[in-house]
Amino acid sequence: MDRAYQGDETRQLALALGYEPVVPPLRTRLDPWEYDREMYKRRNEIERLFRRLKGFRRIFSRFEKLDVVFLGFIVFALIIDGLL
Repeated sequence: MDRAYQGDETRQLALALGYEPVVPPLRTRLDPWEYDREMYKRRNEIERLFRRLKGFRRIFSRFEKLDVVFLGFIVFALIIDGLL
């Protein structure tokens, strides 16, 4: 979840689906909520991982027809990313 989706309806939907939204409220919000600051800081790591995975052309353009082959290449790309 990002600050662009920090509305009450979206937040309630995420909670109803069992997700824990960790997006900070806007400073101008009248009824701000508590959020896990450390988890929000780690969100940047996930976004950078997705950016690195998009560097593999087979992932971002989805050449594989079978989900198993696509998942296998994602695992391969994660292994490569871990080794570098």
